Amino acid sequence: MAELNQDGGGGKGGGKVRSKKAGGRVDLTAMVDLAFLLITFFMLTTSLNKPNAMDVAMPDKNEEDPEDRLEVADTRTMTLLLGSNNKIEWYLGEFSNPIEGPEIVDFGKDGIRPVLLKKQEEIRQKTGQDLIIVLRPSDKSTHRNLVDILDEMNIVKAPIYMIGTISEAEIEVLERDGLYND
Repeated sequence: MAELNQDGGGGKGGGKVRSKKAGGRVDLTAMVDLAFLLITFFMLTTSLNKPNAMDVAMPDKNEEDPEDRLEVADTRTMTLLLGSNNKIEWYLGEFSNPIEGPEIVDFGKDGIRPVLLKKQEEIRQKTGQDLIIVLRPSDKSTHRNLVDILDEMNIVKAPIYMIGTISEAEIEVLERDGLYND
C-alpha cells in the first residue's frame, strides 16, 4: 500500500515537554491505480504510426548464369533518366539509336504519366507485349525523385520496370540538356 507520511512535529524545541501530535496520513493507492488505468487506456486506444513501405522486388545476389538472360526487343524498352531540378529525360529504344526521344518532362500527372500511359498502349497494340521501363537515377537526382517515379509506376500499373545504373553517355546527355547540375 502506498502512503504519504508527514512529520508530526515535536522537534527540538525550547525545553518544555509537549505531547507528540500524530501526522496526517494520505493513502495513495487509489491514485496509483488510476494512473496505471489511464496509461493502459491511452496505450490501447492510441493508433501507432504504421511505416509506409513500398515493395520492390530485388534480384538475387548470386552469380548470373548466361543462360538465364532474357533477350528484350529495343522496340518495347523505355528508359527514364532522372536528372536534377525534378526533371526526367526519356527515350524509347537503344541509347545509341533511339526510336523516339530523348525528351524532357516533369514528374506528375501532367509530365511523365501521360507519356507512360501512351507508350504502354502503343507497345501493347504493336507487339502484344508489355512496355519495359528502365529507371536510371543520376547522382544529381534526389531520393524523392526516385520515390516519385516508383509511385508513378504503381499509378500507371506498369507490369515490368527496373532500376538500373546510368551510363557515362547518358550523363553527358543530361549535362548537355542542363539536367545534371547542383
